[in-house]
Amino acid sequence: MNFYILTLFPDMVSQGLNTSIIGRAAGRGLLSIRTVNIRDYAFNKHQSVDDYPYGGGAGMLMQAEPVYLAYEAAAAEIRTRRQECGEQEKKPRVVYLSPQGAVFNQNMAEELAKEKDLIFLCGHYEGIDERVLEEIVTDQVSIGDYVLTGGELPAMVMVDTISRLVPGVLHNDVSAESESFQDNLLEHPQYSRPEVWHGKRVPEVLLSGHHANILKWKREQSILRTKERRPDLLERCALTEQEKAWIEEM
Repeated sequence: MNFYILTLFPDMVSQGLNTSIIGRAAGRGLLSIRTVNIRDYAFNKHQSVDDYPYGGGAGMLMQAEPVYLAYEAAAAEIRTRRQECGEQEKKPRVVYLSPQGAVFNQNMAEELAKEKDLIFLCGHYEGIDERVLEEIVTDQVSIGDYVLTGGELPAMVMVDTISRLVPGVLHNDVSAESESFQDNLLEHPQYSRPEVWHGKRVPEVLLSGHHANILKWKREQSILRTKERRPDLLERCALTEQEKAWIEEM
């Protein structure tokens, strides 16, 4: 999978994504993470890409043309690679990280993970000239209802989440299928050695070796934890009639 991140701070993004699981996956060729410095497409010696907004208001606004040229550089690279591979040409999806966008979740990550190429646009200052957003952006996404100084951290969050769904990135693919938010349930509690720590024992069922009972316990614990911590998720969870009755009896 190929990620292109249009940013004013490429080192911030590269350093954050070149470590741990994501960095190793990129080193093995499972992912390509390319940063495109928007400042490289400025028209002045100081490489400034911002200006005052028409109509007044606080702060500065990122100008349309440098953003568009940075996008075109990424899109051209995608087109060239698709032509060389004999693949069908199509406009890449461009995700603009914005507090006005749809809130990112696991379902959205799974949908975006089906793409071969994704472009992320990181805004700064008071935002980006609306005209270029209308021209290139396909998706506006937020990682939560709060405001950050720029789109770099949200882009890194999304790349990390989506990358984990790419086959081969996690050595144990079952891991990605059983984590929190799969089936809209939080993950069950987990334990490792020793069996007793600070007087607390590992639940006996996990030591039993009885696979069916262990799966049943994990499912029940996931439902319990979701009910306690994120009851809103249960409304979207596919529960059996028996599980629904069990929850009502709690």
